[in-house]
Amino acid sequence: MKIVALVKYVPDATGDREFADDGTVDRDGADGILSELDEYAIEQALQVAENGDDVEVVALTLGPDDAADAIKKALQMGADAGVHVSDEQVHGSDALATSEILAAAIGKIGPDLVIAGMASTDGTMGVVPAMLAERLGWPGVTLASELSVDGDTVKIRRDGDSASQRIEATLPAVVSVTDQSGEARYPSMKGIMAAKKKPVDEWTLEDLGVDAGGVGLAAARTKVTETAPRPPKEAGKVVTDEDGSGATALTEFLVAGKYL
Repeated sequence: MKIVALVKYVPDATGDREFADDGTVDRDGADGILSELDEYAIEQALQVAENGDDVEVVALTLGPDDAADAIKKALQMGADAGVHVSDEQVHGSDALATSEILAAAIGKIGPDLVIAGMASTDGTMGVVPAMLAERLGWPGVTLASELSVDGDTVKIRRDGDSASQRIEATLPAVVSVTDQSGEARYPSMKGIMAAKKKPVDEWTLEDLGVDAGGVGLAAARTKVTETAPRPPKEAGKVVTDEDGSGATALTEFLVAGKYL
């Protein structure tokens, strides 16, 4: 059995993030990390591998040279191999183009199961897993809080506000997992050393047979028309109680802000 875990290299949310002149995220001007939500996808793929026989986990990413660090982290966690789709022509690709490229890569890898995070922490759209399922013609089961594989069937539990659903699909399938699916493991020293010897393939659009004219910023179906820096945080209001009026002032503040 072969599992593809989708991983994405994103700007670190704890740092300053800005937009480039073309309206895309400035990835060169910020430190990058593996998207936190994708760590749950890797973890679930590794758990399926640990509970099965002869299961290979392949980490797949799409992005510039720095995106190789996302693959590196996945390999350190325990993935067996990596595939990095790297091509300057994909810059500015929207979700539709991203799903087209990833679907082509998945088709070339030939997995039985694709596991993704519920969304990327930079775009937070959460639509790519469903798009991949449609392009591949596979069942798509999303937002899994629990995942298991039994023979040729993948089973998930999806937790809602008032109820949980149990859903099954026949492999091959695409699954997205939430941050409730289980804490992601930290790379061990053994895993870090072993990752250096694991294979990583690098593919271009030509390798995948994807037309460059249909992807990239020029082909994007959406366009950023304007950006503005986030306004600075305002200082909080201090409520004093020197004359016993503090409780009243605090209540008025909460009512005015519609907190009560």
